[in-house]
Amino acid sequence: MVQLTRIYTRGGDKGKTSLGDGTRVAKHDLRVTAYGTVDEANAILGLVRLHLGPEARGDLADIDQMLMRIQNDMFDLGADLCTPEKENPEFPPLRIIEAQVTRLEEECDRLNADLAPLKSFVLPGGSAAATYLHLARTVVRRAERDVTALAEVEPVNPIAVRFVNRLSDHFFVLARWLNARGDGDVLWVPGGNR
Repeated sequence: MVQLTRIYTRGGDKGKTSLGDGTRVAKHDLRVTAYGTVDEANAILGLVRLHLGPEARGDLADIDQMLMRIQNDMFDLGADLCTPEKENPEFPPLRIIEAQVTRLEEECDRLNADLAPLKSFVLPGGSAAATYLHLARTVVRRAERDVTALAEVEPVNPIAVRFVNRLSDHFFVLARWLNARGDGDVLWVPGGNR
């Protein structure tokens, strides 16, 4: 477990930061960008949970627990991304595993079973929690672009790439579910304002 006794270290004052294996890189390095974008999306999930209410009950309590687990998994993703792939590392790094992807898929399927089929694209809106989930979804899509850009120049755990892809799908379905199981969705009307 991590123990932080001091928050500032001055180690980044010259524009460099340390990766999980101790390697020093620029703060704008592709790897730092990728896990930083994941962290940004994770912070938005905190807003989603805030809008579920501090005393979420019933189905919403289950959703809050689901989101809390996903936030933890997103920290696992950040840990995975911040530690470069190496053969035979002295200390095996934390990596996203298949079970984490499978759990997202199963939750997505379970939530989607409650929803009516879509008749148009969904605009971000509806409830506050759903709207913030749409924001998290778009930030996760950016994270996916960052992760795949990194994967073109350095090895990246392929399961992490799949995890970040499923995450945005999950957030989309969950946003619809939170919008009165899709009845509160705001739908795009193509050319509706011409």
